Amino acid sequence: MRLSVSARLFSLLLLGLPLSIPAMAQPVDSSVVDPTVAAAPSRDRVRLNQRVFDRVWSEVRRGYYDPTLQGVDWNAARATFRPEALAASDERGLYRVINAMLDLLDDGHAAASPPAAVRRQEAQFARRAVMGLTLMRGETPDDWTVERVRPGSPAEAAGVQMGWALNSVDGKPWGPDVETYDGVPVQLVLTDDGGQRREIALTPRVMEAIEPFTADKSRPGVLVLRVEQFDKGLGAWMGSELEGLPPDVDVVLDLRGNPGGRLMEAESVLTCFLPRDQVWATRTGRSGRPVVLRAAGDCGDRRDPLANDVAVLVDQGSRSAAELTPAALQEARRGIVVGEKTGGSVLIAQETNLPDGGRLTLSRADFVTSGGIRLEKRGVTPDIAAPRTVAQRRAGDDPTLETAIAALQAEDRARAGTPASGL
Repeated sequence: MRLSVSARLFSLLLLGLPLSIPAMAQPVDSSVVDPTVAAAPSRDRVRLNQRVFDRVWSEVRRGYYDPTLQGVDWNAARATFRPEALAASDERGLYRVINAMLDLLDDGHAAASPPAAVRRQEAQFARRAVMGLTLMRGETPDDWTVERVRPGSPAEAAGVQMGWALNSVDGKPWGPDVETYDGVPVQLVLTDDGGQRREIALTPRVMEAIEPFTADKSRPGVLVLRVEQFDKGLGAWMGSELEGLPPDVDVVLDLRGNPGGRLMEAESVLTCFLPRDQVWATRTGRSGRPVVLRAAGDCGDRRDPLANDVAVLVDQGSRSAAELTPAALQEARRGIVVGEKTGGSVLIAQETNLPDGGRLTLSRADFVTSGGIRLEKRGVTPDIAAPRTVAQRRAGDDPTLETAIAALQAEDRARAGTPASGL
């Protein structure tokens, strides 16, 4: 089971890290053709649209975690949106209609991804052709902001800056159905943070894969474990990194911008830090039967939880499993949570393949912490607020990390009975 984030709201779609995420609302370039104006679909297109739409509608009706469907009249939704879906001339139009219907559920996990987005997601940690951008989606399908620029990428060479709004790619609004190819130039229209229009041409090229998990041991007495996503193998990797760690080394889990991932990997991470079999949450599916979640995952060869001090970094881009994990450690008083309040997208979702190669992500279970807190639309509030501005990120400054390290060091001093030094 995956805890996945909506492909529409605050979803991680790494265009150049792999796929690509709340954005500054900027007007779309006036030269862009209105995507709703299109030729009549072919007969084959209509048949495929029908199969995809009907599969999504049926899956929601019989599989959504809330049998009342949040009070939505699902038959009325079908009557409204099905004719529009059948009339769509391409996958972008089809998936816009489907996602507009899913929006009625007011659920950040409920989303349908077109085939191109599925291919990009599956290749996000592979060697592939990229522009080098990570995008954050805003309130509309055409509203995207540059969240990250990959070092050494075509986007960096072209001068693209984080915080800019992406208005169009080759004259069309960016969408998850857009694909880029090695050596094929693209024309970007962006708006910088001063409101100026920027026209930039760049050529995607093949770059090596981004590692989903990395360990930074460059700071004395601190191990920083950066997790891009709760992907397969995370628990075993974390266990290997923690094996043999000296007791005086503090651990920082960096979950900023992490969209979530596999529930079993969240359990495995927690197993590295909590007593085995300790209850950390309860999930409840459509049947109403609660299932208790325990720290019983795979932390490599470790059999006992790590005793070292822990801090967890979060921000508005931390979603799903990246919210469950800090919440569980916070409630167990096992870690300090530092950063910004998380997004509150914490329902447990599963993915269903669609007839055209697309994918439906749908919430199949509700979730509450061991303390009875429902995090959906509430999020995790950090113990220490330490936001990081765009200007600080551009400059390479990381006050969130430095605040976490200082808090851990203060705990170390307090435990040792050593007073803090002053100027």
